[in-house]
Amino acid sequence: MPRLIHRLIRNRADAGMTTAEYAVGTLAAVAFAAVLLAVVKSGVVMSALTAIITGALNSAK
Repeated sequence: MPRLIHRLIRNRADAGMTTAEYAVGTLAAVAFAAVLLAVVKSGVVMSALTAIITGALNSAK
């Protein structure tokens, strides 16, 4: 009987770790998205993207 109780307690502790791992992964994804947004909003990247899109639209005519 003690083995069953020990196994139940250990399984509960492991279930919480999965939630914590998802939380850390979500925070990392949000931080990465914030960095990408800052890079894309910078003047140099914005003008480069505008030039690429304008060139693509002009060549489609």
